[in-house]
Amino acid sequence: VQLQASGGGLVQAGGSLRLSCAASGIFFRINDMGWYRQAQGKQRELVAVITRGRSTNYADSVKGRFTVSRDIAKNTVYLQMDSLKSQDTDVYYCYVNCTLWSRVDLHYWGQGTQVTVSS
Repeated sequence: VQLQASGGGLVQAGGSLRLSCAASGIFFRINDMGWYRQAQGKQRELVAVITRGRSTNYADSVKGRFTVSRDIAKNTVYLQMDSLKSQDTDVYYCYVNCTLWSRVDLHYWGQGTQVTVSS
């Protein structure tokens, strides 16, 4: 399973960015999809997750500003980031939890995309 993320970049504080992450490969089903972020020297932290049933969960720091969504047919997860703050500057990683045809559940990570918010 491969994940291809896109949409990062440089934006001014108060601006918006939209991240996308498409999964491809051979699998039975994609379960949860979501985004983590990590600053250098810090632990990776959950930003947002969306289940196959489209239930969502967000980090407190992004609630009301970020929106996670998914297109099941396209195996793609999105992160709409509005009202961006300098504190949102990080490398963002998408992830998926897949059920393979062997019925084993595995986690996969994207390559990371840099988001930089200038104040």
